[in-house]
Amino acid sequence: MSKKIAVIGLGNTLRRDDGIGIIILESLLKFYKRKDIAYLNFGSASFDLLHRLKTYDAVLFIDGINAGFGFGELKISELRDIEYKLDNFVSSTHEINLRNIFALSKNLGIKTKIYVAGIQVEDTSFGEGLSEALKHKKENIIKEIITFIEKTFS
Repeated sequence: MSKKIAVIGLGNTLRRDDGIGIIILESLLKFYKRKDIAYLNFGSASFDLLHRLKTYDAVLFIDGINAGFGFGELKISELRDIEYKLDNFVSSTHEINLRNIFALSKNLGIKTKIYVAGIQVEDTSFGEGLSEALKHKKENIIKEIITFIEKTFS
């Protein structure tokens, strides 16, 4: 029996770089769509997300973060491995942020293996479109995420 896998984009496309999770998800849908993976746009994540998590064996969240990394830097980790660092993820325009997702999934006994592809953002001011600097890093970020998906979900 094959595992049920989802790639979930989070972010607010009206807050410039914060929309990177959605933009990367849309690129994956255009250029790297696998039939064995569900691609879900959760924008400003809601509590419905937790209900949906239960239906998958593994999930990869793609989200813009403010964790003090180098601008445009991508870090992919299993959520349980970054629990202690979640206080550093201070920038969130979501109804439910990574810290809440982790705590609630743990408290609800959700067994889904959760990975987070966090991309350091710079400009989360109101406006549409990524900053020029993040636009230039987008293709490399996509390649790194595809490499992770191939290695982890194949």
